[in-house]
Amino acid sequence: MIVHGLREISRAVAAGIPFEHVFFCPPLLSDVGRHLLEELEARGDPLIEVSQPVIEGLAFGDRMEAVVAVAETPRRELKDFRLARPDEPPLIAVVEGTEKPGNLGAVIRSADGAGVGGVIVADLRTDLFNPNVIRASLGTVFAMPTAVASSEEVLQWLGDRGIVAYAARVDAEKEYWQADFTVPCAIVLGNEAHGLTRRWSGAGVQSVRLPMLGLADSLNVSATAAILLYEARRQRSRA
Repeated sequence: MIVHGLREISRAVAAGIPFEHVFFCPPLLSDVGRHLLEELEARGDPLIEVSQPVIEGLAFGDRMEAVVAVAETPRRELKDFRLARPDEPPLIAVVEGTEKPGNLGAVIRSADGAGVGGVIVADLRTDLFNPNVIRASLGTVFAMPTAVASSEEVLQWLGDRGIVAYAARVDAEKEYWQADFTVPCAIVLGNEAHGLTRRWSGAGVQSVRLPMLGLADSLNVSATAAILLYEARRQRSRA
C-alpha cells in the first residue's frame, strides 16, 4: 500500500506499521517532515532520497507532500477482530458493498470521531487500504479496529455475540432516533447505489431510516454514517 501525507504516515507509525520504503524530497520538507524522518530513521525504516519530479510521480492525487511511504498491506480478518472501548457495550459500524474508497474512508473517520469500537466491511468491493481510504479517513484507518468478511459471516458473528443489527433503509418504518443504540449494536450501511442487500432484512435485524423531506430519497453513505453514529454516542452519553 502507498501511504502519502505526513499526518497519515505519522498515524501509521503510531499504529506500528513497518515501512518497506520511505521516499522523501529534502527541498520540500517542513519541520514536521524532518521530525517524522528522524522518527522513521530511528525505527530503522529504509529512507530513500529522491528529486521533486520523482516525489511528484510517487505522490497520490494532487496533494504535494515531501514524504511517501510503501508498506505491506495489513490483513484484517474477522477472526482477529478486537473491539476498542471494552468498557462499554459494543458499538460497531458495518458497511456492506461499498465501492468508493473515499466513502469508506469517510465512514471510518466518522466512526473514529464518534468513538465507535470498530468497523467491519462486508462484501468489500474496494481495497480497505486504498490511498483514497487512507486519505479520507485522515489515517484513522490504521488505528480503528477493522475487519473484512462476507455479509453471512458478519451476520453470524453479530448473532453469536448478541449484538443487535440496525440496518439503515429508506423504507424502514422506525425513525433512527427511536432505536435504542445504548445496547450492544451494529449500525449497518449499504452500497452507494443500491443500499443493503436482502441479507440484512431477516431475523435479528431491525431497520431504521433517516427522514428525507426534500427531493432526494437518501443521503450519501458517509453522511448517513455520521448521523447514526453520533446519535448512538448521544444516547450513550445520556444513559
